[in-house]
Amino acid sequence: MRLTHLGHAALLVEVADVRILVDPGTLAPGWETLTGLDAVLVTHQHPDHLDVDRLPVLLRANPGAALIVDPGSAEVLREKGIDAVAHDGSARAVGDVGVHPVGELHAVINEAIPRIPNIGVRLTAAGEPTLYVTGDALDGEPGDVDIVAFAVAAPWCASKETTAFLKRLDPPVAVPVHDGIVSPAGRQIYVQHATSFGGEHTRMLDLAGRGATTVDL
Repeated sequence: MRLTHLGHAALLVEVADVRILVDPGTLAPGWETLTGLDAVLVTHQHPDHLDVDRLPVLLRANPGAALIVDPGSAEVLREKGIDAVAHDGSARAVGDVGVHPVGELHAVINEAIPRIPNIGVRLTAAGEPTLYVTGDALDGEPGDVDIVAFAVAAPWCASKETTAFLKRLDPPVAVPVHDGIVSPAGRQIYVQHATSFGGEHTRMLDLAGRGATTVDL
């Protein structure tokens, strides 16, 4: 499995001869130039995970890519004239990769803000590591996973909640994403907390600025 952190929540996954882009949002640059995609996955409708203005450019360049999204994003896209497949609770296949939905709702930001759907994804392929991308929630139950892409910083969580989540799952590898709202110095503090106080057996793999990286367990 190769992973490329494209910025903030956007993650390019290459596994089993399949290329999948997850959460192409407003805070990540350049993803609309990607080609050869087999699927685009969106965990929820917030703009930092779904840029409805640039998405059509990406889809025109990747006409064969499946667009698989949470129910809330499906409604937003429908209003823009974009057809998408909404998660219905069952797993889907993209080539030889299984796309398994995890969770239902976005984490609480503030009691005054209504919660929206958030469907994390667990990606599986024979002989490959299992990847879990959380989206904006920490209550998902993905089962045994090898790699977790988690939010470094967000208005819906504190460092103590992030580290408790990583400690609960204790994956072999954790990949920090969702970092576009903090400064580089602030990001380093959050990553260090996750490294020091997260999963007992977890190795932190920071992909920022590294390009495509093969993940070895």
